Amino acid sequence: MLCTGRLGGLAARASARPPGRARLGGLRAELRARRVSTGWSPVGAAFNVKPQGFRLDLFGERRGLFGVPELSAPEGFRVAQENALKKTDLLVARVCSAPPGPQTVLIFDELSDALCRVADLADFVKIAHPEPAFREAAEEACRSIGTMVEKLNTNVELYQSLQNLLADKKIMDSLDPETRRVAELFMFDFEISGIHLDKEKRKRAVDLNVKILDLSSTFLMGTNFPNKIEKHLLPEHIHQNFVLAGDHVIVDGLHAEAPDDLVREAAYKIFLYPNGGQLRCLEELLSNRDLLAKLVGYSTYSHRALQGTIAKNPETVMEFLEKLSDKLSERTIKDFEMMRGMKMKLNPQNSELMPWDPPYYSGVIRAERYNIEPSLYCPFFSLGACMEGLNILFSKLLGISLYAEQPAKGEVWCEDVRKLAVVHESEGLLGYIYCDFFQRADKPHQDCHFTIRGGRLKEDGNYQLPVVVLMLNLPHSSRNLPTLLTPGMMENLFHEMGHAMHSMLGRTRYQHVTGTRCPTDFAEVPSILMEYFANDYRVVNQFARHYQTGQSMPHNMVSRLCESKKVCAAADMQLQVFYATLDQIYHGKHPLRRSTTDILKETQEKFYGLPYVPNTAWQLRFSHLVGYGAKYYSYLMSRAVASMVWKECFLQDPFNRAMGERYRTEMLAHGGSREPMLMVQGMLQKCPSVDDFVSALVSDLDLDFETFLMDSE
Repeated sequence: MLCTGRLGGLAARASARPPGRARLGGLRAELRARRVSTGWSPVGAAFNVKPQGFRLDLFGERRGLFGVPELSAPEGFRVAQENALKKTDLLVARVCSAPPGPQTVLIFDELSDALCRVADLADFVKIAHPEPAFREAAEEACRSIGTMVEKLNTNVELYQSLQNLLADKKIMDSLDPETRRVAELFMFDFEISGIHLDKEKRKRAVDLNVKILDLSSTFLMGTNFPNKIEKHLLPEHIHQNFVLAGDHVIVDGLHAEAPDDLVREAAYKIFLYPNGGQLRCLEELLSNRDLLAKLVGYSTYSHRALQGTIAKNPETVMEFLEKLSDKLSERTIKDFEMMRGMKMKLNPQNSELMPWDPPYYSGVIRAERYNIEPSLYCPFFSLGACMEGLNILFSKLLGISLYAEQPAKGEVWCEDVRKLAVVHESEGLLGYIYCDFFQRADKPHQDCHFTIRGGRLKEDGNYQLPVVVLMLNLPHSSRNLPTLLTPGMMENLFHEMGHAMHSMLGRTRYQHVTGTRCPTDFAEVPSILMEYFANDYRVVNQFARHYQTGQSMPHNMVSRLCESKKVCAAADMQLQVFYATLDQIYHGKHPLRRSTTDILKETQEKFYGLPYVPNTAWQLRFSHLVGYGAKYYSYLMSRAVASMVWKECFLQDPFNRAMGERYRTEMLAHGGSREPMLMVQGMLQKCPSVDDFVSALVSDLDLDFETFLMDSE
C-alpha cells in the first residue's frame, strides 16, 4: 500500500491512497559517492538479530528524526514548519518577479519541495510515532502546511506566473519533455482549486474543496464505526464471538473467517446495517465532488480524476471492467458452485451461498486441496532470509545491494527500526529505506510505504537522495526464534519493497514527480510485479532456508502455495470488478438515477452474482471511496500491466540483468515525469490494448499443470 499525502496544486503528485516528502540534514552529502563503509553490514544478519539500540552513541550528539536536527524534540516541528513557510514566501516572491522560462518550473518544484519536506515527514510521524507529543506536533505541522497550500492555491499572481510560461509557445517548445510535463501537472493541480475562474466561482471552488475534505474525513471515520444490537436479539451461543457491553453486542467487523455460518451472517447483517448519518455523508461527498468537477470544466468527477492515468477516461475503465467481467463469468459461476458444494457438505440444512460465505469456504477448499498450513512454511521464511532474498534479487537484476546502517541517536522513533542504505555497484548510494517492521502498541495495522523525502536534482548539480519508510506489522524475534513470516507476510514484504525500489530508482529532475508520485493505476505496478518474483521457485530457492537446519524449501511446497492462490480466484477478481464498477457509477453522471443503495443492489447482481441482502449498505463501509474515488479499478489495471511485464520480460529468467536494466530505464527511473502508457510501451516494446490487459488477468487464473505432474511424481 502506498501512503502519500496530497496538499493540492503545489504539493507533490499524490500517487495513491489517502495518506505519505524533507531537507534531512544529517544524511551527509559525502555519502553519495561512497562505495564501501565500515558502518554498513550485511542485510540478512541485521534482521535476524535484535537491534543493539543506541549503546554506542550514548554520549554522541542527538541528531533528530531522520537526521533532521530540529526534530530531536516535538517542539522542533514548529521550527521546521516556520522555516518552510519563510522559504515559501521567498520563493513565491522570486517566481512572481521572474520572466517565464525553465526557471519557473524549477522554482515551483523547489516551492513544492520546501512544503513537502515538512508535510510528508509529519504525515508519517503523526500516525506512527509512539510518543503522543510527537504525534500532536506533527498533526499541527500538517495543518499549518495545509493552510499555506490553500493560500498558495488561491494566489492569482503565482498562478499567472505559471500561466505566462504555458501560454508562451516558443518557450514551451524549447523545454525538454520532463519540464513541459511537470509544468502542465502543476497547472492541472492548480486548476482543481478553480484559480482560473472568476472571483465568485473561485471562492465556490475553495469552499467545495474544504467541504469535500471535511466530508471525506467524516466518512472515513464512519466506515470503521462499530454497530450494536440488543443481546436478546441474537442466539446466546454466538455472543462469545463478539464484544459484549451491558445489554448489547458490539459488532466491529464482518468476521469473514468465522467457521460458524450464523456468526458470519449476524456480523454481515449488523455491521452493514445502514446508518442514516453515514448515508447522508456519502451522498453529500459524491454530490460535492461532482459539483467541483463541473465547476472546473469536467462532465463528471471521474473524468477529472482519470486525467493522466493509463486508462485516461472513464469510458476506457468501463470497457476494461465489462470485458473482464464477461471473461470471468463462467469461471466465477464454477467457483460459486464449488463453494456451494463445500457449504452443502458442511451445512446441509442451509446450503444457499450468501455474500458472507466466499472468504470462509474458499479458504476451506484451499486447505483441503493443498496442504498449505502456514506453520509448515514459516520456518523457511525468517525475516533475515527474506531480506537476503530481496538483496540477491536486486543485485542480480539491477546491480543494487542493501546494507544495514546503524542510525544515529534520535534518528529513529523506535529502537527496532532498521535503516538500510541502497547502494548501486557503480553509482554508489541511491537513498535510504527505514524499515519499521515490528508490531507495537498504537501502531496502525497496515502495511505501507511512505515517501519522507523525494529525489530531485538540486541547483548545485547534486542529487537529493530519496528517503522512504516501509511499515509492516511483523512479530518480534525472541531469544531462540528469529522473526518468522507466513507466506502472506513474505509476499507483502516483497510488495512494499517494490514501492521502495520505485522511490530509490526514480531519477527525475523534479521531486513533484519522483518515484511513486505518478498516476494511481501505474503506481502499484512495481509492487505487484514483486509479488510475481515472490511466487517463483527460482527466486524463492535463493533464500528460503529452514532457520534451524538450513534445508531449502522443497519445490513442491512453493508450487502448492502458488496453485492454492488460484482457488476461487475468479470469484475474488469478480468481487473487485464489482467494487470498481460501483466506484465508477458513483463518480459518473449526476444526479444519480437512484439511491446509492439501489445502485449497489443493481451493480452487485449484474457484476458479482450473489444476492443483495436487504437492509444492508456495504457502500457505507467502502473506505476506498475517499482515497481512491473513481480510481478503485487501478489495482486491477496495475495487476494486468505487472502480469504482462512478468510474462514478457521475466518469466523465462527472473534474474535477467538486461531486462532488469530495461525495467529501470523504461519504468522505474521516470516516476510520474512521463505518460504512464509510454513507460508501459517502452517496457513491453508494444502498446497493449484493453483486450491485452483482460487476457493477462484471466490467464493468471489458469492452473499450472506442471504442478500436478510434479506433485504426482
